[in-house]
Amino acid sequence: MKKVERYVYPAVFTYEPDQEIAVDFPDLKCATSGTNDDDALLSARELLGCVLYGMEEDEEEIPDPTPLAEVETQPNERAVLIDVYMPSVRMAQINRSVNRTVTLPAWLNAAALERNINFSQVLQDALKTQLHMG
Repeated sequence: MKKVERYVYPAVFTYEPDQEIAVDFPDLKCATSGTNDDDALLSARELLGCVLYGMEEDEEEIPDPTPLAEVETQPNERAVLIDVYMPSVRMAQINRSVNRTVTLPAWLNAAALERNINFSQVLQDALKTQLHMG
């Protein structure tokens, strides 16, 4: 399946007094919120990237977006187009950190702690060297 570089989907921003702005993606059946327009937009973009990345990875069919003019809204709602650049989302997933449990002798642990050694960095460097990756 060819991966799309950029997706654009309509989202409905709902404004209620003294509440966060609710953001709903009707085509994808997911929602988020934000404290103001900027926060809601960033949350919407992040959610859109996560949902579409998950659908790509699970090889689910990604629905076509509803044209903005066809999105129904109430008086306290606004339809907004949200875009997401997927190469950035995919790269962030590849580079995300994972936790590993390592076992080492207590004396080595103590010596490393005494010298403020960054265990994660040492392990990353050692693995890259071992794998001839840097």
